[in-house]
Amino acid sequence: MTTPLKPAPNAALMLADGTVFFGYGIGEAGTAAGEICFNTAMTGYQEILTDPSYAGQVITFTFPHIGNIGTNEEDIESLVPAAAGLILREAITEPSSFRATAHLNAWMKKHGLRGISGIDTRALTRHIRLNGAQNCAIIVSAKGAPNLDKLKAALEAAPDMNGLELAAHHTTRANYAWGEQRWELGSGYGNQTAQNLPHVVAVDYGVKRNILRSLASAGVRLTVVPATTTAEEILALNPDGVFLSNGPGDPAATGSYAVPTIKKLVASGKPLFGICLGHQMLGIALGCRTEKMKQGHRGANHPVKDLMTGKVEITSQNHGFAISDNQLPDEVEVTHRSLFDGTIQGIAVKGKPIFSVQGHPEASPGPHDSHYLFQRFVAMIVGDTRRAA
Repeated sequence: MTTPLKPAPNAALMLADGTVFFGYGIGEAGTAAGEICFNTAMTGYQEILTDPSYAGQVITFTFPHIGNIGTNEEDIESLVPAAAGLILREAITEPSSFRATAHLNAWMKKHGLRGISGIDTRALTRHIRLNGAQNCAIIVSAKGAPNLDKLKAALEAAPDMNGLELAAHHTTRANYAWGEQRWELGSGYGNQTAQNLPHVVAVDYGVKRNILRSLASAGVRLTVVPATTTAEEILALNPDGVFLSNGPGDPAATGSYAVPTIKKLVASGKPLFGICLGHQMLGIALGCRTEKMKQGHRGANHPVKDLMTGKVEITSQNHGFAISDNQLPDEVEVTHRSLFDGTIQGIAVKGKPIFSVQGHPEASPGPHDSHYLFQRFVAMIVGDTRRAA
């Protein structure tokens, strides 16, 4: 019996350095462009694709079998995919999960998401590691061979991530209350019923839903506000604490309007907790510097040491910028470090209830080693030192 030949490639991937890969289109036909990155997680592809922090980026999944749990309406971090595109080794796997409601390819087409499969992702990941982050473009042809001229034009039109402000495109437009809690098998997402909880204002720079769920599950009442909300408007809501969310883009660019607000929040004496972009901008507000990383940290297997307890936790990461070790202010204490490369993963202000972390402690679907950080924040608000440990 003769094995049928594969159809000719109908998609292509082009990197800014001129490297071209050919493969097979998935999702919607057309072009997509952004900064190429790789994620080493073996699970959670739907959460990754809908994470607002991935806005403007094309994700290379190093795990070859993507699509095996299909898609559903629960495992999302935002209503629509935020990533610009995706790159896979194998064709999308058929779903094999009782929770699946749609095939990944159908879900991609529904949301206008484009990608390419059949790529040697091991070689591509090695190329990114050696040559660093750069822009790329994907073209998926509805019929026939991919048009490389259109692909090159899409690549040249893609903006550089350095200096790019994206949070304003992924924030809420109005204040809202949030009470949904973490998902549990058999019951789904819980709803907050307790009364007289501490009030936290969460500043939305592109917040993940599971961060809000984790805060609600930790025992606070949440009001979510837009990224451009002023310190005066935040403090007028009479919060017991303020949360600075994750989000996409260059922290220095978003910081042009966010950092003055954060400085006033620091001066207010309110407990303050930041994650990812919020962590980076808190650092800038305190006098730290941020820098673009060569390849960033993206995956669910990153070891981080909590210098306050001496414990090592496996974390979920998604960032291409980091707080620099150069010229750290005296009032800033480093609380967490990456055991991969030693980069700063957490800071705190000496003598004040203010701290932040680079990784994602909500980590849905996992790992859950860093969930204690939400309890640490609540403990600072209520003054319970035992819960802060």
